[in-house]
Amino acid sequence: MTYKTVLAQHPFGSQHWVGDGFPVRNLFPSNGVSAEVNPFLMLDYAGPTHFPPSHQPRGVDQHPHRGFETVTIAYQGSVDHRDSAGNSGTIHPGDVQWMTAASGIVHEEKHGRDFTAAGGTFELAQLWVNLPAAAKKAPPRYQPITSAQIPSVELAPGAVARVIAGELAGARGPAQTFTPVTLIDLRLAAGSRATLSLPEGHNSGLVLLRGDVTVQGEPLRGEARIALLSPAGQSVELTAAADSLLLLLGGEPINEPVASYGPFVMNTMDEIREAMADYRAGRMGRLS
Repeated sequence: MTYKTVLAQHPFGSQHWVGDGFPVRNLFPSNGVSAEVNPFLMLDYAGPTHFPPSHQPRGVDQHPHRGFETVTIAYQGSVDHRDSAGNSGTIHPGDVQWMTAASGIVHEEKHGRDFTAAGGTFELAQLWVNLPAAAKKAPPRYQPITSAQIPSVELAPGAVARVIAGELAGARGPAQTFTPVTLIDLRLAAGSRATLSLPEGHNSGLVLLRGDVTVQGEPLRGEARIALLSPAGQSVELTAAADSLLLLLGGEPINEPVASYGPFVMNTMDEIREAMADYRAGRMGRLS
């Protein structure tokens, strides 16, 4: 077994509000990381932030997407979703929403109504995953994944991995993906140590949401940081100096041109202009 090496570490690159409900730190691409994490396009970490009770749900009003997937992982609080394909639902702590925009969708994301009324601490991560050209015009798809559907693996005492996508230690995640993707929700207690396997040749990164760990002998501590791992190698070793919350990302690179503009990610600028025209004409649907 060969170990992956840490190529570089990066802090978050920007900090801003998305709508009025998501105060995010963007881990990429605002820090200059892009090709190194292909097929992943963007990662926002929202919170932890306390919100007082409210009568009106905070969040993001309806907006379009085309050409990629959004993956939302809830840690604290809840999120209501509805879209122009007729899907709706609420994700709670431990749940995941995997939305494939593909040919185009309009959706909104708001704090859950119970959370809005009670207030409390809100925390989530949202990842954007690119689609290959052959799938960018596929019908939209919505995968609501509950915490109970996500297999949990105890890697070592105090080290627990939840497999959202891909495979780890014989457990396979429930998310259906268009290209090979690994997404692991990882919790390490202080003093724990774990070794994780990742496919050879895939781009991968270890995202520290909060905590203090050592990755292949290199310290990674604080909040909202990412350690980029080499494609070469098949495993990574972690040791936790404090209770830590992490995301492990891995994926087979999509070696195709990328053209992007706001909520659209295609292969050419002509396709971006087509997406904008389709949205304005209502061909991605509307929310009533």
